[in-house]
Amino acid sequence: MATVSPPQNPESDPRVKAVFDDIRRTRGTDFINNFWRYLAFDPALLEQVWTDVRDVMAKPTLLDAKTKEMIYIAVSIANSCDYCIHSHTASARAQGMSDAEHAELLRIVSTAARTNHLVNGMKVPVDEAFDSDA
Repeated sequence: MATVSPPQNPESDPRVKAVFDDIRRTRGTDFINNFWRYLAFDPALLEQVWTDVRDVMAKPTLLDAKTKEMIYIAVSIANSCDYCIHSHTASARAQGMSDAEHAELLRIVSTAARTNHLVNGMKVPVDEAFDSDA
């Protein structure tokens, strides 16, 4: 169950409308997903989060869009964010992620989680060769 209620008519607030219009323009669709609709309960927070997401995920950077989405999936799995897993899997598929790439991503995530837990449980010291301070 949600902890906040989305505004009934979010675009009546000019700040929200401006963000929603930018989302539509940036993504090339009229669809505004629930995350943004619920975040519109606080227009300032909506603006801040959209700016960060847009600048990292939608603007060209050194990483291609599919890779960014796949990283987002991995982090969302690690953080147990069901909503983000679903939305970014859909986005990665739209960017061309195949079933085979998705399966490989899941293998990497599960292998990393397992070895992370083992290393944390054993408190293995970092090798000097891996320590950037060395």
